[in-house]
Parts: sequence; structure tokens; C-alpha cells
Amino acid sequence: MAPEGWSNDSGEAAKAMLAPALEPFLLPAQTSLSLAAHQHALASVIAHIRGSLNLDTIFQTTATQVRQLLGADRVGVFRFFPDHPSEGALVAEDVAEGVRSVLAQPIQDHCFSDRFAPLYKEGRINAVSDFENQNLEPCYLDLMRSLQVRANIVAPLLVGSRLWGLLCIHQCRGPRQWQPTDIEFVRQIADHLSMALHHADLLQQARAQTEQQRALAAVIARIRNSLNLDKIFQTTATEVRQLLEADRVGVFQFSSQQDWAGHLVAEDVAPGWRSALAEPIEDNCFGERFAALYQEGRINAVSDFDTDTFEPCYRSLMAHLQVRANIVAPLINGKTLWGLLCIHQCRGPRQWQPTEIEFVRQISEHLSIALQQAGVIEQVQQQSAQLAEAAERHRAAERHRALATTIDKIRQSLDIDTIFQTATAEVLHLLETERTVIYRFNADWSGEFVAESMTPGWLALMKHYHTHADSCLQQNQGGRYRHNEPHAVADIFTAGYADCHIAVLEAFQARAFMIAPILQGNQLWGLLATYQNSGPRQWEAHELYLLSQVGTQLGVALQQAEYVRQVQHQANQLQRAAEREKAVAKTVDRIRQSLDIATIFETTTQEVRLLLGVERVAIYRFHSDWSGEFVADSIEHDWQPAQAPVLPAYPSLPGQSAQPYPRHETFVPILQGDRLWGLLMAYQSAPRHWPEDDIALLAQLGTQLGMALQQAELWEQTRAQKEELTHTLATLQRSQTRLIQSEKMAGLGQLVAGVAHEINNPINFIAGNLAPARQYADDLLQILSLYQQECTQPSRDLQRAMEAADLDFLRQDLPKTLASMSVGTERIRQIVLSLRNFSRLDQAEMKPVNLHEGLDSTLLILHHRFKDRPELLEIELVKQYGELPLVECYPAQLNQVFMNVLSNSIDALRERQQQSPLEPDYTPQICLQTKQVKTNWVRIRVTDNGLGIRPEIQHRLFDPFFTTKDPGKGTGLGLSISYQIVVEKHGGQLYYAPKAGGGTEFTIEVPVQQPSFLK
Repeated sequence: MAPEGWSNDSGEAAKAMLAPALEPFLLPAQTSLSLAAHQHALASVIAHIRGSLNLDTIFQTTATQVRQLLGADRVGVFRFFPDHPSEGALVAEDVAEGVRSVLAQPIQDHCFSDRFAPLYKEGRINAVSDFENQNLEPCYLDLMRSLQVRANIVAPLLVGSRLWGLLCIHQCRGPRQWQPTDIEFVRQIADHLSMALHHADLLQQARAQTEQQRALAAVIARIRNSLNLDKIFQTTATEVRQLLEADRVGVFQFSSQQDWAGHLVAEDVAPGWRSALAEPIEDNCFGERFAALYQEGRINAVSDFDTDTFEPCYRSLMAHLQVRANIVAPLINGKTLWGLLCIHQCRGPRQWQPTEIEFVRQISEHLSIALQQAGVIEQVQQQSAQLAEAAERHRAAERHRALATTIDKIRQSLDIDTIFQTATAEVLHLLETERTVIYRFNADWSGEFVAESMTPGWLALMKHYHTHADSCLQQNQGGRYRHNEPHAVADIFTAGYADCHIAVLEAFQARAFMIAPILQGNQLWGLLATYQNSGPRQWEAHELYLLSQVGTQLGVALQQAEYVRQVQHQANQLQRAAEREKAVAKTVDRIRQSLDIATIFETTTQEVRLLLGVERVAIYRFHSDWSGEFVADSIEHDWQPAQAPVLPAYPSLPGQSAQPYPRHETFVPILQGDRLWGLLMAYQSAPRHWPEDDIALLAQLGTQLGMALQQAELWEQTRAQKEELTHTLATLQRSQTRLIQSEKMAGLGQLVAGVAHEINNPINFIAGNLAPARQYADDLLQILSLYQQECTQPSRDLQRAMEAADLDFLRQDLPKTLASMSVGTERIRQIVLSLRNFSRLDQAEMKPVNLHEGLDSTLLILHHRFKDRPELLEIELVKQYGELPLVECYPAQLNQVFMNVLSNSIDALRERQQQSPLEPDYTPQICLQTKQVKTNWVRIRVTDNGLGIRPEIQHRLFDPFFTTKDPGKGTGLGLSISYQIVVEKHGGQLYYAPKAGGGTEFTIEVPVQQPSFLK
């Protein structure tokens, strides 16, 4: 949308700026329109579009000028109906003489949404030279014939990503061969109409938000000026429905919180829809699904009940009420869910905007305040009625009625100073005291008197003690008053106060007083105090109650005044945002009209300096080494900076809160793609708080600069992306290597346990059958001896068979073979048991275990490495086990630690033998010691006499991926993982100490019982 008030001079300027953009569309003289005609017509149409905010005027003027320029028979602006994507009507039209007008005539094309809608949403333009010679669907051809169209050009009108309508150029008297310049001209006109639609949509949103804020202010004022809840509910329902253009708005009250049934107590419904006022409504799903959420203050917004998933009971209720979409906000009275504010859309689905949901939330909050105020007023009125029944309480009843009057007077004004002065005067009159003041706390719990009323003859505290710091209140930060507890003192000399406190009260001329807190929300804002100066006074309970109620109402007044201030502030922000949006759109348009970087920089710096009202705006470009230079500058005349500009460590970004301290400058990044190209900077000679919208404006224009730079340096961006992808690939490869190592370690335990299980089954079978086999063999040998005794003369064949089998040797060796098989199976069973103890997959949880079993299992698995090479000496193992209690731990994880430490010791011993194979009197040795230390700790110490570890690398032993082994022989993860298991998983300690004379000593200490947070 163009800024308001453009003159014809602005139109001529637009023509001049558009001339370079039209150069690519120059065609030979045979084209239907000359370049000069296109330039003149396009500039004229754009000038009319920018010179008006009225869409109807823009559409009609554009249709007339485009038809005259193209010599077409009909030019129309077609708009789709919001709820029917294939149906709409012309909202503006210009037709040649003799051609039928179809303005406002409903037009429906059943083929549109399937074939054309996706293409138009992509910004495609459709040009047909002759419909009679096109292979089109019959429905579309019939539509064109009914409109007398023989040839046409159709361009989409987009608002964001939404297809709003079409710009239609119709040739009715015959076919027409459209020229490329015609199509390009129509495309540019459609682009500018789309921009005008977008700006109009933004303006409409701003106006709608302003209307919502006005309505909210009206609701707040009505709550202040009326005590009638029915009137408040009904008027609010009417205004909210009209403002949101909803079909029904109602205030629903629960009659029971057992079954959550209730009815609408106020309603405003659009014509044509059924009223549900006072109709009993019961939702069996409510208590289970929604009640708790609404009690927390949640708001529920549904755009379409036909597509969202809800319980059948809830969908049935919505269908009964004719509801297709809704917003429901809770109405809370104190801590009780009193009812609901319901916004119903019955005509069809509706996509609720965040501003609409926020508006409903604010309305519901203020209706909740009205409920609370009504409760307070109702309590006051009930107590007044009860006091009026007794003659001796007549005066108290009068005071309660006067309290209502006082509250009403307080609520008749939105000016805080007027409210305070009214409150102090009324309290002074009602309680017949001699001074009433309002005291406001500062952040440090000192304070000041902000309002005072007193009888003649007393010292004015606001004049002589305007600011006052009460050390007691400062120390306890408000004391009892923070908990909303009022306080009354009949005589300061009998209240037990310290002398210093009495001196302060005497300076105030006070002898007796009452004080009530003023709470703004849940925060202690200040105090309402009334004093009796002339002498002591016995305060009545109803007097303290009256003062408390006035204090409560002052808190409500403060809260509502804050709401009003916020509403006014939001309205001002919206107005300022709309004005800035126009200015930003103008600046962005000027940036897009040029591809010259210097021109773009000059335009941007000048426009931003004027928009922000600053003294200097500059563009700073980074070099490859992050040094840089200023490439553009716009400076106010005679500006002298108070100090040299300094680049900040971190640029300002939109969405961050405003800086807490004044600064001379603010910066936003200029990104060329994903690369920080430079900075857009604004300076001020004096300190200045930079508001969020200033930073957002800079960021928006910085984004536009980045887009211009990106188009100018596309090749550089491609190269940078290639380097980034190469770096990313290398990072992924390293991560994959680490992941594979981690998976290997995790899978080792499963492999060991699986192998142990598979071996254990057949070994158990063999071991179980060896004893019967041994008995069978003994029986057979005994029977064979008996046969030999009975048959002293065997046959020749039998004799040869006995000699071939070496029967005598077989009888001696078979028992020995079975005995050796028993020994072998027992050895295998011990190895399997050690493997199972090492893997401990059946003990993944923390539990008490015998650490010696884990150590022995690990040693058994590593036993083959103690004498694995004949040319090397066998490693001597020294075990010095102490008495250890059962230790709470993860057994499999500690076994992994034992394995890592012992394997490293074996490697160190073998490496020393390989480097010094002829070292005399050297015996490789590993010493394993265990003992209980302190009361609740055990220590496992592994010592070897290997090569040891060089001092310069000892501090890196537990770093991930650090290893002293040759490439391919170690991952560098063993000790790092062991450290994590001992320290992080078990709350223990793992440390290394060099051994005198060479070698290493690793010590593992873990608690016997793990702390609860590790369990």
C-alpha cells in the first residue's frame, strides 16, 4: 500500500524509477504496445495505486486504465468468496461498449480448484489466445462462453500465500494473440495490486486491534462504573460479538462442580442462529478433560470441530449448539472456576488470530475481576444488612454503606492521584480520625507519602516528611503487610515499641493508628494509614475491616489503572507500528528498485536516520580477517560524537529485551545468506535507550540489505556453502567413528554373555553324562573280564580283533580318558562362569556384590595373556585380598573398569620386555590389593612394574580419545570410560600415581553403600 498523499509529482518519480526495470521488456516495433506506452501506463497505474487507500477506487481505476491501454473488451478484478474457494464475483469491472457487464454476478468454476488454483498460488499467469481452439474441460469452456470470452489473460492476486482473487483481461469479440509485453504488463499490475491488498490487510489488522483495545478499555470502564453483573455480562457479550463478528457470544455459569452442568446467563447471537440462553447444558467430558486446564487459566481455541479429534460426547454437544469453531476462556472467582466466556462461530470453520485469542483472554480476566469485586461488594452489603438489624450496630451499618459509596467514588476515576486523594478524604471522614495518608514503597523498601488528608492544626507529612525510610520495614521487607495483614495500635506508648520507633511516631504527631496493606496483584505496593493524634483510641473491628476494604479497592484500582496504561500503550504502539510499516515499505521499495549496492547503501542509511531520528547511521563491512571498514554513512549536519564508535561484542537482535543501560549506539547484523557480511549501525551522541521496535526496524532493513548482497554475490555464497558442507562431512565422520566405538563397547557385554550361555548348555549336558558313562565303562570292562575268564580259548578272528584294538591298553586308558574329560568340562564351566560374572548382564541394576568375584573373573579371562608369547617371560600375579563387605554397585560396569586397568598393565609389561628383552633380574609382575578404608569405602589398587607413564602426559590420562598406543591398537576411550563409571556412576575416585623405580599404580575407591541420588 502506497503512503497517503502522493501527488502527481510522485507519480512522475515512480515512472522514472521504474524505467530501468522495464528495459528487459523492450520488443520490436511489431509488438502490440510500445515501450513508451508501457512505461507511461505502468507508472500511471502504480501512481493511482499508491495515491489511494481505498481498494474499490484502486480496483476501478486500474480496470479502466488497463482496459484502455490493452484495448481489451473487459477488465475485471475477481475476488473469491472466503468460504468457497471455487466461487466468487467481480468486485470491479470496465467493459467496452456492446459487451455485457458481469459485475457482482456470482461465478462458480468447478474445475478451478483442481486444475488452476495450485498454479495461481505459485504466481503463474494464464494467457489463452482462443478458447475455441483449446483442449479444455467442458465446464470451463461453458463458463467462458457464458461470459462471452474468446481470449483472456488471468493473473493471481495474492495476499501472502493466500489466493485472494484474479486480475482478468477478457477479449470477447474474437481471438487475440497476446504479446509477451502484454503478459508482463499484466503481471506487474497484478503484483502491485497484491501489494496494495497486503497493505490494506495490515491496515485492517491494525484497526481491528485498535478497536479491540478500545472495547477492552470500555469493558474496564463499565466494570468500574457498574455493580450490576447482569448488565456487565450482557453489554460485554454484545460488544465482543460485534467486534469479533462471531455468531454467538455467551457467559456460561456452572451450577455444580460435581457434574459441571450449567447454563448461559448472558448471550448475544447473530440473526439466523438459535439462542441457547438459560438452556441447561451438561458436558460429561468436561470434568475429565477440561476442568483442570480452565482452573489453571488456560484458553481453548478450536478452528474446526469437524477436523479436530474430540470425544463423541463433546462433538455431539457442539453440534447441538450449532458450533463449528470456538474460543473458550475461564471466568475465575478467587480460586473457583465460576464459568466460561464462550465465542461461537456457527457458519463454518474459522482460523482464530493470536490477537483475537489475546483479546478474549483480557476480557475474561476483567470479567473475573468484576466477579471478585461483585463478591467483595456483596460481602459488604450482606454485612451492612446484618448490622442494620440491631440498633446498637446502626452506626457500623452506616459505615459499611459509606464504604460502598467510597468504593464507588474510587471507581469513578481512572486518575490515580484523584483516587488516592478521594480515598484519604473519605477514610478521614468515615472514621473521624485526624490524619489519613497513603505511603508507597520504593524498590529498597524505603518509601514516600503520595496522598494525605488531615484536620486543621496538624503538621503536613507530605511537606515535611515526603520521603521516609522505616528501618524495620526495610529489614523485614514489609513484614506482616506483605501477607495482607492489617494492624491497629491504640496507644503507641503501651504497644512496646522501641524509643527510636516512638520518636518517629511522635514526629508524625501520632498517638494511635491503623494501617492496612495495599496489594497490587500479589505484590505489596504500599500502605493506607489513618492516625489519631490528639490521644489514644480503641479501634473497633469494623473500623479495621473498613480500612482493609478501602486498601483492597485501592489495590484493584492500581491494577486496573495499570491495565488501562497497558491498553493505551499498546494502542500507541500499534499506531506507531502502522506508521513505521508504511515508512519501511517505502524504504524497501526504494531498495528493490536498484541493483547498485552503493545506491542501496546510500538510500538505506538516509532513510533509517530519518526514521529513527538519530544523528548517524552507517554500514560496516567485515573483511575475511574480521577487520572491516565503513562503506556507507549518513550523518546529521554538524554532528560531533561524544566518543568514538566502538563495535560491540554482540549485535542487537529483534526479540531481545531493550538494553538495561543507555548506550550511544545499536547494531544489527547484515547476513548474506548464512554469513555475517557486516553491521547496520545507528549512533547518538548522548546516551539513549533503544526500544524494541527501533531494533526490529533496523533488523528488517538489515535483512533487505542482506538479500540485495546475496543476489550480487551468489557465487561467493555457493563457495562458502561448499566449504561448510565439507567441514560438516568431516565432523559427521568423526562423530560416526566415536559412535561405532561406543556401540562396540556396549555390545561386548552382550556378546560375552551370549557366548557363555551357548557354551554352558552343551558343557552341562556333557558333564551330566560323564558320571553314567564312567559307570557304563566300568560295567563293560568288568563283563569283558568275566568273558575272558569263561572263554579261555578265543577264536582266531576274536584274537585278531583284540590285538588290533590293543584291548589291554584300552582297558587301562579308558578310565583315564573319562577322568580327563571330567577335569576338562569342569575347567570349561569355570571359564563360562567367569565370563558370566564379567558381563553381569543379569545384574544391570545396582545391587550388593562381592568385588573379589568380579576381579577373579576378569583375571581368569585375561589369564591367557600372562604367558601369551614363548619369547617373553610369564607375568607374575600377586593377589593381596583383604576382607571386603558386599559393595553396592553396577557389577558389569566395574568389571569393565577392572578389565581396562589390568589390560593396560599387561600392555605396559609386554612393552617393557620388547624394548629391553635382555634386562637382567627382571620379572614382570602385577600386584592386586584390596582393603576396606575408612568406614564406608573399599580400595582396589593395581600396581605393575612396566614402563610407566611420562610425566608430561599424565594429566591427560583420563581425556577421551587420548592414547599412547600405536595407531590402530587403542581408541583412547578405556580410561576415560572407566573414570566416568567410577566417578559419575558410583561416586568414587580413580587416580594414578607413578611407582618408584618404574611402573604404574592405579587406585579405585568406591563407597560400600551408594548415595540415594545415584540409585
